Amino acid sequence: MITSIVYKFLNPTQDIRKHQASIEGGYSGRTFDSKYITPFMKLHKFPSMAESGWLTRALEQKVPYDKNYSGAITPKELKPVFLEIIDNIENGADCEKYLSFLIQGLIIKRNLQSIDLAKPTTLSISSILDLLEKHFNGNYKAEGASRLPVLAIYASYQCLILETKRFANKELLSIESHTSSDKSSGRVGDIDILDDKKRTFEAVEVKHGISITMQLVKDAFEKFKTTPIDRYYILSTATPDKDEYKKIEAEIQRIKNVHGCQLIVNGIMPTIKYYLRLLDKT
Repeated sequence: MITSIVYKFLNPTQDIRKHQASIEGGYSGRTFDSKYITPFMKLHKFPSMAESGWLTRALEQKVPYDKNYSGAITPKELKPVFLEIIDNIENGADCEKYLSFLIQGLIIKRNLQSIDLAKPTTLSISSILDLLEKHFNGNYKAEGASRLPVLAIYASYQCLILETKRFANKELLSIESHTSSDKSSGRVGDIDILDDKKRTFEAVEVKHGISITMQLVKDAFEKFKTTPIDRYYILSTATPDKDEYKKIEAEIQRIKNVHGCQLIVNGIMPTIKYYLRLLDKT
């Protein structure tokens, strides 16, 4: 619709119902859209297609957009309205008024979807923890909630690596895709830190809603046993079973004896609380 109206405004003598160059007396609506209209829509964050809106089968038939147009435009009630407006434009309706109305509607639609995010500077540690816990446990319909604790811990490390002596001359690796496996990526945790010789120095495995078990600890050891890692954290939002935890403590001591790595099992919230206390600006 926007392509047709803009083209008519710029080329008043063109019959915009003839939307393809292959139609006698026609023009290429798709070319004009791809070159000018879709880039404009993307620039202003309006709804747009990847390349052109003219690739839709219902709209690309080689017949004019007159009231007899045979394309199966859906929903059905949209078709007569679309064709009526095209006919109005072709018969002398004001292009600018139509464009003004359409673009105002697009601006309203776009702005309803935007959310202003303030970056607080004076939140207390307890307030930050309360907000994070609500965020982690939000009833989200979209996928990805299990990634939220990883992002929070990673953000903590981005600050720690700049402020604490332990991480002097260390490198925090960029966060991996949620779907990439540790085996294929060569990583030992969700978060990995290298020493000045590019060896794994510290790593963190994050679990959301999953209790830490003896098997998880053994699996973790299999990941890092051939590395000179100093500390390995397994953090979870869920509390481990008390009986299981006794076995875990014994396995942690065994790993310390045979490898030297300090394996730490803890909750995500207590860990973030500890990290925040180390930071100059929470």
